Formats: sequence, structure tokens, C-alpha cells
Amino acid sequence: MHASQVETESLLTPAEVASLFRVDPKTVTRWARAGKLSAIRTLGGHRRYREAEVRLLLSGVPEQRQP
Repeated sequence: MHASQVETESLLTPAEVASLFRVDPKTVTRWARAGKLSAIRTLGGHRRYREAEVRLLLSGVPEQRQP
């Protein structure tokens, strides 16, 4: 993925994702570490999650990962 694509797509914080799934933000971090959800790291080392991927997971449609 190109840097320009990441800049234009909507990203969510762990707290925002946790709120959508009604779980603790630490659970979202565990999902990212387990590979269930892909995370993007900011320059400060914080995780951000692609809104489109989160919405797909919420709808129950697993996203296919690209190599």
C-alpha cells in the first residue's frame, strides 16, 4: 500500500474500535497482536486501525489479506 493511500483512508484509535465492538481497548490491542486486525503505527508508536476493515469485521465479513 502506498503512503498516499494510508493518508486518505479513515483511521480509528483503539478506543474508537473498542467502543464499536463494546470491548476494552486492550482487547483491540490483543487482536492486533494476534493478527485478527491489522494495525498501522503512527510516528509516535500508537496503533491506528483502518475504518473499512473494522466495519467489515463488525458486519461479520472476514477480510481477505493480501500477501
